[in-house]
Amino acid sequence: MAARVLLVEDDARVSAFIRRGLEAEGYAVDTAADGPVALTMARAAAYALVLLDRRLPTLDGLEVCRALREEGCAALMLMLTARGGLQDRVEGLRGGADDYLAKPFAFDELLARMQALLRRAAEPPSEEPVLQVGDLRLDPEAKRAWRGGRELQLTKREFALLAFLMANAGTMLSRERLLSGVWQMAFDPGSNLVDVYVRYLRRKLGDDEGVVIQTVRGSGYRMPSAE
Repeated sequence: MAARVLLVEDDARVSAFIRRGLEAEGYAVDTAADGPVALTMARAAAYALVLLDRRLPTLDGLEVCRALREEGCAALMLMLTARGGLQDRVEGLRGGADDYLAKPFAFDELLARMQALLRRAAEPPSEEPVLQVGDLRLDPEAKRAWRGGRELQLTKREFALLAFLMANAGTMLSRERLLSGVWQMAFDPGSNLVDVYVRYLRRKLGDDEGVVIQTVRGSGYRMPSAE
């Protein structure tokens, strides 16, 4: 059965081009040209994936993404934008997007990103053990984490970063490996995405001194061994 996709794009020519291409690949595609219409459609139907333009009239794509996530929408969200700067990517990911694709892009790249997201979502859940490092405890299945008796309120990416660090406790992890393992992204020497998220995570852990997540100068980060 074809995956059902909601394409939210206000440029009629771009929308028509993407829709024709996706339908030729076997996807069932609905379209919306602005934020309020996209919200109404996403609330009324179960979409596997939402292709969401960042710049939309009335209500921009980031606001749409945040609103749907706050309402518990489980659809995968791939944000499309002409704004490819680091801060825009960080805002999109923190707002609930699963991936971010900067315009202009090749249709084949869009298709590959969609297929990768849908493939990962279709993988059966594994029986992952609860991770324990010092007073940190993380349950991968329940998507919950605690420090001592305090439950941590983490975003999806913060949780993924903490889980990756804990699963590799005692090992120095380069920024390249963290980008690949947590974001499935190739390393960009000009990007400080990893450092930004480490700061977010340290703040929520109360780790201002960098004791829990240690900086390995010039190399990356390490969490002390669980032993």
